[in-house]
Amino acid sequence: MGFSQELRRQADEIYQAIFDHPFVKGIASGQLGREQLIHYVKQDYEYLNAYMRIYGIAVSKSRTREEMAMFNEQIDFILNSEIHPHQNFCRVAGVEFEEMQGYPLAPSAHHYIRHMLTVAHEGSLGEIYAVLLPCPWTYLEIGQRLLEEVKPTPEHPFYEWIHFYGQRSGGVTEKFARALDRWAETAHPAERQRMTEHFLQSCQLEYLFWDMAYRLEDWPVAMPMNRLDSAASR
Repeated sequence: MGFSQELRRQADEIYQAIFDHPFVKGIASGQLGREQLIHYVKQDYEYLNAYMRIYGIAVSKSRTREEMAMFNEQIDFILNSEIHPHQNFCRVAGVEFEEMQGYPLAPSAHHYIRHMLTVAHEGSLGEIYAVLLPCPWTYLEIGQRLLEEVKPTPEHPFYEWIHFYGQRSGGVTEKFARALDRWAETAHPAERQRMTEHFLQSCQLEYLFWDMAYRLEDWPVAMPMNRLDSAASR
């Protein structure tokens, strides 16, 4: 068993909790509230912006052009492809994707982003692989499960979302897992332990991200601005 598969084994209970979460179940049934979809897109838009910044840090720590190219490809994927599942949610919610951009982070999204950025700035490239991997991996498995269990037709409200993530086999998940396995082969035991901790915490934060969207999580005291760009627009 490779290092990445061992991490996946250790995280199995967290993955199962994600599969059983009511937001994910709502994608399966096609029954989610309008505000839940909107809250998810607002938060995921900012999350993916941070994800691209972490890719940029990873490029600066890369040792080969192949590594640089892999992270560069993923930036392009987020910019030009991963907008499609957002647009699916927006269409069901009856809002424009462009209207969902520039909102403050909710607590769980803020925590997740700061967790990844801290690892990216302070850790090795192997630690970056470990902290990033749960995001594409959990989405891939969610999509694959929903394709198998729901077998959605084009009439399903989230047909596009399910197919987008369920058909990503051979993509970034496998690339990052292989890169993590190679890194772990020569890593010091202390670094392997850090990579394990980063991976498992990111899995927990993936669960919290779904929970945040489902519960419409916000700060206990309202943030003074509704939009991050509101001050610049005045």
